[in-house]
Amino acid sequence: MPGILICSSPAEGHVTPLLAVARGLVAAGHHVVMVTGRRFAERVRATGADFAPLPEAVDFDDTWADSHPERAGKRGLAAMRFDLDHMFFRAAEPQYETVTALIDAHGIDVVLAEPLFLGAAPLALLPRDRRPRLMLAGIVPLPLTGPDVAPFGLGLPPMGGALGRVRNRALTALARRVVFPAQQRDLSGLCRRIAGRPLPGLFLDWPALADDLVQLTVPGFEYPRPGATAPVHFIGPLGRSSAGDHPLPDWWSELGHDLPIVLVTQGTAANNDFDELINPAVAALADEDVTLVVATGGRGTQAWATALPDNVRAAAFVPYDALMPRVALMVTNGGYGGVHFALRHGVPLVVAGATEDKAEVAARVSWSGVGVGMRTNHPSAKALGEAARRVMADQGYRNRAGVLAEQIAAAGGIDALVALIGTSRTP
Repeated sequence: MPGILICSSPAEGHVTPLLAVARGLVAAGHHVVMVTGRRFAERVRATGADFAPLPEAVDFDDTWADSHPERAGKRGLAAMRFDLDHMFFRAAEPQYETVTALIDAHGIDVVLAEPLFLGAAPLALLPRDRRPRLMLAGIVPLPLTGPDVAPFGLGLPPMGGALGRVRNRALTALARRVVFPAQQRDLSGLCRRIAGRPLPGLFLDWPALADDLVQLTVPGFEYPRPGATAPVHFIGPLGRSSAGDHPLPDWWSELGHDLPIVLVTQGTAANNDFDELINPAVAALADEDVTLVVATGGRGTQAWATALPDNVRAAAFVPYDALMPRVALMVTNGGYGGVHFALRHGVPLVVAGATEDKAEVAARVSWSGVGVGMRTNHPSAKALGEAARRVMADQGYRNRAGVLAEQIAAAGGIDALVALIGTSRTP
């Protein structure tokens, strides 16, 4: 059986979906090593995989911004550049050195990395007989550029035709030469030093150099890219959540069947400020004939200075697989995994997100017809309420979400990945 090295940046949203991958590959009999941050060591070992730590100098956590006060106040592209530089680009060379050492130490046949583990980029440029097979684990929307799509991060839907292609070429050139010139130069320079040649395209496009792209979604939630240079394999989402992971809240028995349930969450990382999404959602729906379930992502309800409205129930975590079959609408900031929990159960969405990959998730929610994407991290209660009522009133959103649920049910999941990896052999 091929030996597999899974590579993840040390952030919750990156590691969690890859833990499911590790668990499935171990169950299939593979020797799996996972390299990421030290705070995930026990969770990695619980999957049956071996844990390998990243160098301490590039082992950050989800509170890293607290040690970078200069990030405060940055928005949009400025925030994206800052995050890329301080979390991902400075980690690339130490990551590469760690990966190559682990390949030699463990006899690795397959490297499976997520797109922002930039230390895998130089590996992709080495001759195939000098490296293991390289697979990209698509834990975020597919970042590949193309003639019909804008560069990743702008949250713009596809635009074909002559005018669209002109737009997309211009935006790609702008991203490379004006918006991200330093990042482009840094990663391309690292590739030149290690592999002897620079990055051939936009740095966000480096996954196209992999041998395979394994996307944890289904075709109905991803823009078509007929000219993709690397094969794209849609295996569907792998994440699950059960009462065994998160016990049922004390108020669970109070959830009746008379009122629609609306689930609201800001995820497990971007939940320091409830005024971004949770509080506007509570204000928007407090007087509606719904039961509002708020998952705070680990924070307690003491974060509220005032009593919650009568139709609101809140908990640090809720078991999504138990709750989702009863949910009429999910309101979220656009985490890729959380959105797919909803889609697995045919639940339509309102997504408000404009940072990290969330703008791209929100754009795909609108494009695929499964809900409303709002291009902001701070929606007003009025706008959020209008979006929620629109989605709940229009059966078309739920119908389209049901189509994607059928695609997810039919996707190969971990079995498809196991079969794909089973063909891997070092030349």
